[in-house]
Amino acid sequence: MAKILVVDDEAGMRRILDVNLRRDGHVVVQAQGCMEALDLLKRGDFDVVLTDQKMPDGSGLEVLHAALEDDPTTSVIFLTAVATLELAVESMRDGAFDFLTKPFMPDVVRAAIRRAAERTALMRENAVLKTTVRKLEGADDILGHSACVRAVRDLISRVSLTNTTVLITGETGTGKELVARAIHRNSLRAGRPFIAINCAAVTESLLESELFGHERGAFTGADKSRAGLFEAAHEGTLFLDEVAEMSPAAQAKLLRVLADGEIQRVGSTATRRVDVRVLAATHRDLKDRVRKGLFREDLYYRLAVLPIELAPLRERPEDIGEICNSLCLRIAEEMKTPARQLSPAALEKLSRYAFPGNVRELRNLLERALILGKSPELEPQDFILEAPHPVPQASTARAEVEALAAQLPADLDLRETMMRMEKSLIARALELAKGVQAEAARRLGLSRSDLGYKVGKYSLTGWVGEKAANSAADRQSSVPPVLP
Repeated sequence: MAKILVVDDEAGMRRILDVNLRRDGHVVVQAQGCMEALDLLKRGDFDVVLTDQKMPDGSGLEVLHAALEDDPTTSVIFLTAVATLELAVESMRDGAFDFLTKPFMPDVVRAAIRRAAERTALMRENAVLKTTVRKLEGADDILGHSACVRAVRDLISRVSLTNTTVLITGETGTGKELVARAIHRNSLRAGRPFIAINCAAVTESLLESELFGHERGAFTGADKSRAGLFEAAHEGTLFLDEVAEMSPAAQAKLLRVLADGEIQRVGSTATRRVDVRVLAATHRDLKDRVRKGLFREDLYYRLAVLPIELAPLRERPEDIGEICNSLCLRIAEEMKTPARQLSPAALEKLSRYAFPGNVRELRNLLERALILGKSPELEPQDFILEAPHPVPQASTARAEVEALAAQLPADLDLRETMMRMEKSLIARALELAKGVQAEAARRLGLSRSDLGYKVGKYSLTGWVGEKAANSAADRQSSVPPVLP
């Protein structure tokens, strides 16, 4: 039994179709023209639409487009008194299921309706199965049943069916990309591309080209135009890992995409519209970087519409057993070796460990143990854990701070002092690196974009050039004169 919408401006034709279709147990709703049909499609769901082609207030193609826009699984059958090849081709190309001519045999229409209803039911069942599979796949990747993991799963289910930007935060190795992929798999964009990029792994000069593309001749080596990742992810999802490492210029362009849905290739003045859902992740404190002027505040609020924070593994030790069992099976399958589980003593040893590298470190430990371990089960001796860093006692640390504070002058401006120290350290690093900012950033443990911001903040750009020139002059003056 199916719910059928019959659209025809002839009352007699509607009655004939109504009587014949109800004979097969279908529910029939009648519309006397195009406009009434469009209204009914907005207010109700139909399995099959049977529509006349030419009507005083519109055409059957309008009904077809409205029905498929509301529900792509709906089957639409055309009835027409004047059959032409052009009309048949156009209707089938636009998504019609069948095309019948008047006058018709009732049995022919009933058979066509039966096939159309079966096709609609099959497509809807297929869509349900795909959704179920996507949910199961997404759930399998997020391991554990602790309260914080259950909260993350709940957030994934809530945000997946929206197009809102999501900011995923957490320490390195907590599974931020797994969460992003689970969101994509459970979203309406699941059949479209999921593209991920680590912003920290691409140099500042190339990141803009990677994301937004470039035109031929935009920079040295750009011998042809190239689309960026935003264009490649059109109608899909783009995952920006380590988004905090983006340069100020790339941040400004990203903000424009989020605000207007437009990109501009490097070296071009033309804009291109893209439909991309952005998921971003970082292990840094973005609010702190906003306060320090390293990240745009307006971009932060665009990204953090729906934040998801992942807890480190040390805060959910009750999940370690389930994670170990699942990872051991996966690793054994990848390595084509027999699967082994952890002994109770090994599990207890891992449960007491802090895991600074989180799940990523746990996987590495399990892989090493499966390769080197010789027992039927993985034993404690199969896991070599890093010694924990000593943590000073609170009383000792407090005493050291109080002793240091007692030696400070009364009129100390701490902020000014810290700025002078930072400027001096950066200047020294630039001097040792002979003005090469990438090398200076490596020495200081900063990203290239962070150092660039601080060099501008302390007006060290000119100082670097002057220092380099003085060094060259000193080297020149130290060369002994050549005697005639």
